[in-house]
Amino acid sequence: MRNLLNSVSLLAVLSVTPIGAAFANDKLDQLSKSEDNWVMPGKNYHSNNYSALTQINAQNVKDLKVAWSFSTGVLNGHEGAPLVVDGKMYIHTSFPNNTFALDLDDPTRILWQDKPKQNAAARAVACCDLVNRGLAYWPGDATPPPLILKTLLDGHIEALDAKTGELVWKMENSDYKVGSTLTIAPYVIKGKVLVGSSGAELGVRGYVTAYDVHTGEQKWRAYATGPDEDLLLSKDFNIKNPHYGQKGLGLSTWEGDAWKIGGGTNWGWYAYDPGANLFYYGTGNPAPWNETMRPGDNKWTMTIFGRDIDTGEAKFGYQKTPHDEWDFASVNFMLLTEQKDKDGKERKLLTHPDRNGVVYTLDRTNGDLVSADKIDETVNVFKTVDLKSGLPARDPEYGTRMDHLGKDICPSAAFNYPQMHSALPPRLSRYRLGARGRAR
Repeated sequence: MRNLLNSVSLLAVLSVTPIGAAFANDKLDQLSKSEDNWVMPGKNYHSNNYSALTQINAQNVKDLKVAWSFSTGVLNGHEGAPLVVDGKMYIHTSFPNNTFALDLDDPTRILWQDKPKQNAAARAVACCDLVNRGLAYWPGDATPPPLILKTLLDGHIEALDAKTGELVWKMENSDYKVGSTLTIAPYVIKGKVLVGSSGAELGVRGYVTAYDVHTGEQKWRAYATGPDEDLLLSKDFNIKNPHYGQKGLGLSTWEGDAWKIGGGTNWGWYAYDPGANLFYYGTGNPAPWNETMRPGDNKWTMTIFGRDIDTGEAKFGYQKTPHDEWDFASVNFMLLTEQKDKDGKERKLLTHPDRNGVVYTLDRTNGDLVSADKIDETVNVFKTVDLKSGLPARDPEYGTRMDHLGKDICPSAAFNYPQMHSALPPRLSRYRLGARGRAR
């Protein structure tokens, strides 16, 4: 009888945990729909970055004046929007990744602040600038309490008590000693904290990882390059669009073992469709920058992925820029909408403005390419994008290959090359590029 009771008690505990996480996720979703809150980087799971408030409009915006200001004391780039939850504002800075909680009823009062200790050596390998893209909020369930989740440049993730700022747990995601740093805003879905990585310029192999929001325990990790089992490709990966490519390409589209330093980090933005149980994001540029050193399509860098949040398995992957020559890291935001097609049928869409100058719209249930239009006619690296194959038609005049001087390239990478190269560790010096993309 005692064994039976113990079994029943254990079953109760195991069944309560996912229910609690699901309840908290529903609460987070509800908070995101309130115009009083901004609880995740894109405001809500659709990542529409839109507020329906009307107090400020086209007629009175000219009359706005500064009511108050707050200095973070940090001069490097700030790329993360503050979070607002139930009258409290949470602000995060670039390195050294300080976090402040303010009471919006009295914004001159700091409720708490977190100034973490981390290894300053990460500054030497971070690209580009020491930015951070923001915070995540978790409303809490039985345990732990409501959390603020943040990333540190040196590769750690921290979970802080949203009320007190006290550290609840800390986890290492990346190793800055090999050039892998963290600048991404965490993203919380169904009790999992999603975190990408940075450092493709230094030959880091990119991945996205899911951690248990309660403990920081790793649940799964999916890479952008390498064997299928590392990429977590589902059995029916790209089944609706086999022409995008399916199995084995994370190896065969690279020369030798180049995939091990292939880049494809993701440090940008996520979106999530609860109905499909898929989350969406883009992978970054391949490495090294010099395209001559990595023949092939270099899959699955520069790719829009749709992955199952529970398992991490990729249901589809569409590579927008095969064999990227220009550093068009494809990590821009993913906007989810529901719209009717020309036949009046409702479709679940994903729209992504890419750094290659093309705005892509996909059916987010299966990856079908619906449209691919240039942002502006000055975009010249591609002539067109074929909607059937999904492939871009390159204009060779604007390539960056060896023994060719490409000029007036649009879009172009506006990086300070000397500054970038000074940050490269000696072991990666053989991948350094000259100002015109030549190896040296």
